[in-house]
Amino acid sequence: MRIASMANYGGLLLATALAGVALAGADAFAQALSPGNARNDYAKPENWLCRPGRDDACAVDLNSTIVAADGTLMPAAFHADANAPIDCFYLYPTVSRDQTPNSDMLAGEEERGVVRQQFARFASVCRPFAPLYRQMTVMQLRKAIAGEGAGDQALAYRDVVDAWTYYLQHDNHGRGFVLIGHSQGAGNLQKLLQERIDGKPLRKQLVSAILAGTDVDVPKGRDVGATFKTIALCRSPAQTGCVISYDAFRATRPPREDSILELPSDPGVEHACTNPADLSGGEGFLKAYLAAHSRGFGDSAPAPAWVRNGPDIATPFVQVPGLLSARCADSAVGAYLAVTLHGSPLDLRADDISGDVVTHGQVRERWGLHSIDIDLAIGNLIDIVSAQRAAWLRAHPSH
Repeated sequence: MRIASMANYGGLLLATALAGVALAGADAFAQALSPGNARNDYAKPENWLCRPGRDDACAVDLNSTIVAADGTLMPAAFHADANAPIDCFYLYPTVSRDQTPNSDMLAGEEERGVVRQQFARFASVCRPFAPLYRQMTVMQLRKAIAGEGAGDQALAYRDVVDAWTYYLQHDNHGRGFVLIGHSQGAGNLQKLLQERIDGKPLRKQLVSAILAGTDVDVPKGRDVGATFKTIALCRSPAQTGCVISYDAFRATRPPREDSILELPSDPGVEHACTNPADLSGGEGFLKAYLAAHSRGFGDSAPAPAWVRNGPDIATPFVQVPGLLSARCADSAVGAYLAVTLHGSPLDLRADDISGDVVTHGQVRERWGLHSIDIDLAIGNLIDIVSAQRAAWLRAHPSH
């Protein structure tokens, strides 16, 4: 079993919950806290990256350019839903560049950047909530890879619990919610789901959970069990109270034995792969929103020229309809989301996309497309949440 959640930045991963610690309860986490680490006050606006109705990390330019196969460019404006009837609660992956084992509570360029890339677009279907938390940093991630510890995981998780508790007490008011996380963020949300939601009264308010770049295990041939007792895998956009989880790799570079995707230690279970492009299990086209100019977050190749000999892209994001598809596939180390590029000599768009982890000029194939797990499918995920929102509201007409 992979040791809980993987966190990406600088071409490295971090286990957010080591053996033993990952299985500890909330009391054990509290006891493990270092003296002097005061609790955050999530009543303070500065402890949130995103809250509804603010000019903050989610209130940014999310307009995109649709790049057609013939090179035609078409602008696509983004519109948030100020009256969204459900909420989304997001935890970001390992991005902090602070030179300490755990990050501070000051929002840097890296935290704001990954929110823009992975989460802000969900404001079209839900009210956005994204707390800052004292996550394990990139520096500590590298030490963890070298076997030198993994920072104060208890502190990071306590912040998550405190932010979640504040949200429930002051903002939720019985509304449906979607949990969204990637890598280290997804690992913390997985624990939150296990301790606070799975099999608990709050379960009825769960619209869905999107846990990308982490392990959700199920008994072989089943959609529920192992990681969660009552939360099944999403197999239809009309299904609510379910979970979406996957690890993206190029179909031409499937996970190897040394990849981040490891076989579960229990031979009776398997890692879940739910395809956002086709939850029923087939292959579908990805509705990606990719960074038009930058590398996104983490170490990857720069964004390509999106149209050969074409004009510059004026928007921060591009859409490339028909270029990327995905299906869940099996490998020697388990199921993964296999991403296929459908370029052709007649396609005037870029021949490839960036998103592989690159260090010292070399693609690190063992990481797959971890750094763009959410970017690749964010349009599909928003469509799914929209359908789930409608289904949840039909079942809860008072909300």
